[in-house]
Amino acid sequence: MSQKDIGNKTPLHELKTTKEVMKYYDDWSKDNKYNNDMNDWEYSGPKETSQILAKYQKDKNIKIYDAGCGSGLVGLELKKYGYSNFDGADISKELINKVPINLYNELKQLDLNKKIPKKNDIYDVVMCVGTFTFAHVKAQALDEFVRITKKNGFICFTINEAIYIDYGFKSKIDSLVSCNLIKEIEFFKSNYLASKDVNAWLGLYKVL
Repeated sequence: MSQKDIGNKTPLHELKTTKEVMKYYDDWSKDNKYNNDMNDWEYSGPKETSQILAKYQKDKNIKIYDAGCGSGLVGLELKKYGYSNFDGADISKELINKVPINLYNELKQLDLNKKIPKKNDIYDVVMCVGTFTFAHVKAQALDEFVRITKKNGFICFTINEAIYIDYGFKSKIDSLVSCNLIKEIEFFKSNYLASKDVNAWLGLYKVL
């Protein structure tokens, strides 16, 4: 997102540390501004990823991990498709506090650039929507997502197109595919935040 996207806030690409990112979103959450902005900007990531998951995963009882859950926008979309068994994690405690009560089974404040405190092969699906962008979760997090996902489970994510190559996401995904750890199911350009000229790649991959 650029400066014009979020008023007088520092542009995302200028943030350098996890602490800066945390404060950025904590501030953005005040007076429900984050949720209002996402609605006004027609943020399509949660809806598009949930639609794609529903296309391939018909079992509504699966266990889902929402990595970078924010205020619960992905959870709300998943619920529309009949899913209800999900956990969430985000760097911003203030955004987590905006999540509707009882939407998630578990909510944790976590830095997703570090090892996720979960057992191997515990989730059927990992969703990561809106966090693969400037100064946020890095490409190596995909290794953790693969680790905590069951065989034949799915990882569904968006990646800001501006960082897809330069920040190592393409090379990381290509490496995981070449090592037969994941298999591409869907990969296409998402509308994402088209009203703000911010586009993203949307990927759905099966864990092998």
